[in-house]
Amino acid sequence: MYKAISAVVLCCTIAACGKSEAPVSAEQASAGAAFQKKLQEQLLDAKPGSVVEIPAGTYHLTSGLTLRGNGVTIRGAGMDKTILSFKGQVTGPEGMLVYASNFTIEGLTIEDSKGDGLKINDGDNITIRKVKVQWTGGSKVTNGAYGIYPVKTKNVLIEDCVAIAASDAGIYVGQSNGVVVRRSRAEQNVAGIEIENTINADVYDNVATNNTGGILVFNMPNLSQPGHSTRVYKNKVEKNNLGNFAARGTAVASVPAGSGIVINSNSKVEIFDNDVTDNQTANVIISSYHSTGYYTEKGVAAGYDPYPKAIYVYGNRFKGGGDSPDGLDLKALKIAMYGISGHLPDVLWDGYVDNKLLVKGVMPAEQRICIQDGVEVLNADGPNKYKNPSKESAPFRCELAKLPPVTIAQLAAQS
Repeated sequence: MYKAISAVVLCCTIAACGKSEAPVSAEQASAGAAFQKKLQEQLLDAKPGSVVEIPAGTYHLTSGLTLRGNGVTIRGAGMDKTILSFKGQVTGPEGMLVYASNFTIEGLTIEDSKGDGLKINDGDNITIRKVKVQWTGGSKVTNGAYGIYPVKTKNVLIEDCVAIAASDAGIYVGQSNGVVVRRSRAEQNVAGIEIENTINADVYDNVATNNTGGILVFNMPNLSQPGHSTRVYKNKVEKNNLGNFAARGTAVASVPAGSGIVINSNSKVEIFDNDVTDNQTANVIISSYHSTGYYTEKGVAAGYDPYPKAIYVYGNRFKGGGDSPDGLDLKALKIAMYGISGHLPDVLWDGYVDNKLLVKGVMPAEQRICIQDGVEVLNADGPNKYKNPSKESAPFRCELAKLPPVTIAQLAAQS
């Protein structure tokens, strides 16, 4: 069985009864330094099977924490009971940085880190449970980019988590394989939940609200792998109308405020059984890399596919939205097509097509964008700068083979 390693229990000077915006006192700073030294030593000494327990309290840290050992569990007393505050962080870009496999973190809050809140690199069998990452000063470009941030990982389970006010993505999984994000909440971020260049992901039973974009499934160029096969279902994606506060030049800086679910340059994406409401640009946006305005100094690798393909949208419940799109081009498009008091339809497609694949002007059946249930689609005609948009939805009335559920080690162990 696991060997429990109890974190040192410190005096009340760092176990505050609640959060405070007051500056960290000298006494708190001193106690925090002692706690931090002890905790980092525990992380350095942890062996496979170790459980590092952090008691209830608010702990003021000035340096990022690092774990490099496999098979370790970090366990707090509860999401709102154990709080690691990095408001006074001086060194280390992340709040917590992990290079490990068979790693679990649960029951705590990480807040106000200088950079990313919780970053996990190159691990297999990662569980993030009942963890909150937030920036308490509101949605600002100076906040860390990512809240919960596994990258280049396998077998990832993120459940019952909260992410607030990240300047890029609250919950982000990138360049990974085998991912489940469920029963979590993302709000006040630029991107609420983002799956990027990832293979086999299930995103379900989450709430994404008051972000710039609710749930994003992206493929970006020049990364270690292209992504495909993502299912987004049974989520509540509501009122994601927050002004975009991302740093200029980042990929998400181009996401219009009022975006519900956004698919960009990805393939084999299934969106079903979601409640998507009151996203003022569009409830669903399907687009290519050409619409992002994001270009790298390195250019785009020759093998990169910028087009969305095999996108299947069905069985969702849409309400409201499209009434106040972000950006002059989209505002003009709305007025031209639907009048001043009208609204863009539930699905907005930028109109970019991979012409090399067309056969007599038609995309192969397995590569098509299919929209069911009579949902209206607007082809914005992005390639021609919105000159000839079309409301013809018949080309999207098709079906695709459904994707299988994602199977990861953690879920298999529960069954």
